Amino acid sequence: MRGLDELDVKGRRVLVRADLNVPLDGDVITDDGRIRASLPTIRELAGKGAKVIVCAHLGRPKGQVKPEFSLAPVAQRLSELLGEPVAFAADVVGDSARATVAALEEGQVALLENLRYEPGEESKDDAARAEFAARLAMLADLYVGDGFGAVHRRHASVYDVPKQLPHAVGGLIAAEVDVLRKLTEDPARPYAVVLGGAKVSDKLKVIANLLTKVDRLLIGGGMAYTFLKAQGYEVGKSLLQEEQLDTVRGFLNEAASRGVDLVLPVDILAAVEFAEDAEYEVVDATAIPADREGLDIGPRTRELFAQKLADAQTVFWNGPMGVFEFEAFSGGTRAVAEALVRSDAFTVVGGGDSAAAVRKLGLPEDGFSHISTGGGASLEYLEGKELPGLIALED
Repeated sequence: MRGLDELDVKGRRVLVRADLNVPLDGDVITDDGRIRASLPTIRELAGKGAKVIVCAHLGRPKGQVKPEFSLAPVAQRLSELLGEPVAFAADVVGDSARATVAALEEGQVALLENLRYEPGEESKDDAARAEFAARLAMLADLYVGDGFGAVHRRHASVYDVPKQLPHAVGGLIAAEVDVLRKLTEDPARPYAVVLGGAKVSDKLKVIANLLTKVDRLLIGGGMAYTFLKAQGYEVGKSLLQEEQLDTVRGFLNEAASRGVDLVLPVDILAAVEFAEDAEYEVVDATAIPADREGLDIGPRTRELFAQKLADAQTVFWNGPMGVFEFEAFSGGTRAVAEALVRSDAFTVVGGGDSAAAVRKLGLPEDGFSHISTGGGASLEYLEGKELPGLIALED
């Protein structure tokens, strides 16, 4: 892959595919982490005299113009963070986009409206996708792929546009790929992975692949209850994927046969209902009452997980340990995050809810070796999949 230093960008229109898919409360951005992660590449290009055209998606408008998915609040926040005005185009490849790009001077930045307002962006039809990509490519002279959170998608702006323009990889994607190679090619050991989140089914392939690579696999979050049930324990009203029980039993057997230390919760915060102020008690993970549901790992599990991470040399963490959005059930996620901050290991937070939790809990981002911007992309890379957006950026 070519880096930015191999492109002559002065005076040229550079289309940057960024990942600015931030959470919104109305038109208020509640976590600007992805915008901040995109700044270095945008600043570098603008500093070299490029006319920078940023494109990105937000949410799932499914090819329709829906005001609640407008990137206008993102343009405002991007302008604040850059300390420079960011021109905002009211469409993606229409009259506003063309006029906005035509008005750019060297070193200036523009943001196009939500790519997913255009049906061609996500189309399964290769011709429809290529046709939209051609219209997008006409706005620019060069392309820089820097939206790591989207590289696992075969979308027009990710996969088709770089086929039509001279291209390079941005600093964010370059950094993400470097980190993922460290996790997959020759990780320092002991190598521990912590997986959480709601569903086992979201992580079946990554668990299968990691069982061939890791020394320890710690399982928390909603997915832990399917593992506990697979061992024959009562899980009450906790989140459970019964259709995955046989698969999970296979994982347990595979871990045992490979000598992988697969660590499950030993105690649980069992609540009477799924609510922020729900009454709860700490119970053994093997004896969850039938009328309660687990919403977080308990204090003994937090200690156990911290012990299992204490001497690790490489740690990958993806997925919260409980319902971290509720203060009463955020302690498990905080405990794992703080164990990583204390660690001397190479620590990677695998994007998505884990990265959001780090910021929501007020933990120092520089306490981790790397916080990924792409949870789904990171997991698919760790599954061993080829990612369309990376393939497209190869020379």
